[in-house]
Amino acid sequence: MTGSQPHRLETGAGGGAGASAHPPLDHRLRRMVGRDPDEPHRSATPLELLFDLTFVVAFSQAGTQAAHLLEIGHVVPAIIGFTIAVFAICLAWINYSWLASAFDNDDIFFRVATMVQMIGVLVLALGLPPAFHSIDEGEHLDNGVLVGGYVIMRVATVAMWLRVARHAPAQRRSALAYAGVIGLIQVGWATTIVINPALPVMLGIFVVLGTLELLGPYVIERRVGSTPWHAHHIAERYALLVIITIGEVILGTILAISAVVEEQGWSVEAALVAFGGTALAFCMWWVYFTMPSGKVLHRFRARGFTWGYGHLAIFGSIAATGAGLHVAAYEIQGVAHIDHVAAMVTVAVPVGVFLIALFAIYSLLLRELDRFHILLFALSVATLAAAVLAVVAGASMGTGIVLTACAPLVVIVGYEAIGHRHQAAALHRALDR
Repeated sequence: MTGSQPHRLETGAGGGAGASAHPPLDHRLRRMVGRDPDEPHRSATPLELLFDLTFVVAFSQAGTQAAHLLEIGHVVPAIIGFTIAVFAICLAWINYSWLASAFDNDDIFFRVATMVQMIGVLVLALGLPPAFHSIDEGEHLDNGVLVGGYVIMRVATVAMWLRVARHAPAQRRSALAYAGVIGLIQVGWATTIVINPALPVMLGIFVVLGTLELLGPYVIERRVGSTPWHAHHIAERYALLVIITIGEVILGTILAISAVVEEQGWSVEAALVAFGGTALAFCMWWVYFTMPSGKVLHRFRARGFTWGYGHLAIFGSIAATGAGLHVAAYEIQGVAHIDHVAAMVTVAVPVGVFLIALFAIYSLLLRELDRFHILLFALSVATLAAAVLAVVAGASMGTGIVLTACAPLVVIVGYEAIGHRHQAAALHRALDR
């Protein structure tokens, strides 16, 4: 079959290039220029979905290592290790996703660079066990493999930005700034492998370099030049990673159910754990998707940073909930070194962080506080407290998990009954400003 191939439309100024209605069928090299931020029907690509799957492994590794430290009572090392892991995993994903939203041309270079980043994610995941162990030991952070995987991901990102600088005149200054800043920071990360400082010093370096990683894109977008990311596409990308991360809650539920069945056989307690864990995952999903992210970001692009970086707490708390359910499984099996109340706390606290982060992001996104939503938030936190107090009073772990699932359920019931009208009014006010 012969004939001319359809081609991607490009523009050299303004918001960059838009994709044609009929993109190329081949993946040969083509210019990496900005896509149209108003492109209709923009959705996640199969490549992006494949890329996200590697993060299942990374989140699972982080959750497993944190759960092990929590069940032996080493809370501070667990929190430190989990924070470092989630920050590295999520930040690399965030940077890739925003770049892809603005410049994905789906050619062979972009695909191979994405594969390199996937390799980096897997290497990073392999580096998590020794990193957690060294943090628990408290002397030096064994970060060689962890940092190596992170740098692999970021170097691939630098290559993409340099290609944007070559092909997209309208975004050349921004692309070069991104490549330069990211590259210099990676030199800093790689240096930590060589100098191998004491753990407190390394944590200080982590704070400094991590802060630079966050500030770099903010300064570049505000002072050098913005990139043509697509609001609805980026909202969908974040939503998909939320779903990926909720998989950790489901995994934790399976582990807890297996522990109950192994100890007691199929029983009422097994049913409570199964229902409670599944309901918790489902309700966290439902609550998250009440947030009208795409509509507001399309209208107020400057709010993208608050919204985007705020999701670090969202992703981390969901993954931590899965780790907490893993701890609950240890306690049910009778191998945990902490009691059932402490195990319940490892589930309830991450759910509380999730609700706090979601409420904060929602309020900052719409730039207003709604009294009714504040009431729903307060009731959900009170429900979490009730779940812990019930276990203190002698309730089983399964009962505590069911009560924990009621915390996001309170928000769902309130939203579906009345809250959606408050949100509609808030959206009307926001979009009319």
